[in-house]
Amino acid sequence: MSQTVLVTGGAGYVGSHVCLALHEAGFTPVVYDNLSNGHAAFVQWGVLEQGDIRDGARLDEVIATHRPVAVLHFAALIEVGESVKAPGRFYENNVAGAITLIEAARRGGVECMVFSSTCATYGDPVRLPMDETHPQAPLNPYGRSKLMVEQALADYSTYAGFRSVCLRYFNAAGADEQGRIGERHHPETHAIPLALQTALGQRSGFKLFGDDYDTRDGTAVRDYIHVMDLADAHVRALKYLLQGGETTVFNLGTGTGTTVKELIDTIRRTTNLPFEVETVARRAGDAPVLVADNARAREVLGWRPTRDLTDIIQSAWRWHSAERERIG
Repeated sequence: MSQTVLVTGGAGYVGSHVCLALHEAGFTPVVYDNLSNGHAAFVQWGVLEQGDIRDGARLDEVIATHRPVAVLHFAALIEVGESVKAPGRFYENNVAGAITLIEAARRGGVECMVFSSTCATYGDPVRLPMDETHPQAPLNPYGRSKLMVEQALADYSTYAGFRSVCLRYFNAAGADEQGRIGERHHPETHAIPLALQTALGQRSGFKLFGDDYDTRDGTAVRDYIHVMDLADAHVRALKYLLQGGETTVFNLGTGTGTTVKELIDTIRRTTNLPFEVETVARRAGDAPVLVADNARAREVLGWRPTRDLTDIIQSAWRWHSAERERIG
């Protein structure tokens, strides 16, 4: 019999791809989403239950109806710039909402959670690549809100027996290779979709923030991880918990860094389209290099990223090209 899992934020970018991977692994995802940033059209591998993670009564109702064996939690505000402008929204949704969800899960007899966290909890790197023991000193309210939930989950594990896996993403990118779902944010802030939309003529110019970093070509270095490789890691983390695994944390990245100029070159080669790139000043808070040490996920979960930057760009290009056709 298929095991049901509750996927909060499952109509969003990463959550929907995880639902696809869960379905392919034999689980039944139940998506819980208020659709503020998610899309009902992305819910293709299970039912959609509309609701807010801050609504404990609605969560109780959904959990009682579907009796999930675990929760995968993606429902969070993620835009760093917005977190600086409106920190209260981030603490209310990301922290208070997570606590409301954890309490509802516990009331409903759920014993474990996979939590969507971020390398933003680390802040400026003090060593590279960054492993899970790297100091955590977030640079903004978004990163701090995720760290607070990690700390709360550690306490729930120690004092209440509620086990969890926190997955610290580096730069999620790409799309389902069959083009069924992909990356759709409003507003869009991620480099790859911004560049692809510029190549498609949907935006005027791509901004490159800083070309004077101490890196191999002067531009910032990031670790891009394909969203379907991320999704595979979530399925493995879920199975780990269901088999009795203890509370822990894993980095999810490839361990390979790509500069912004290298990213732009790969996009130009893939699309065969020229597009304007404007070099502007660095953004405050941008680290020169962010690259994951993923050895723990490889060792404990048996996880291996199988897609490279070209695979990421090709899958994203297929998705955004089709999106342009859909929206005219």
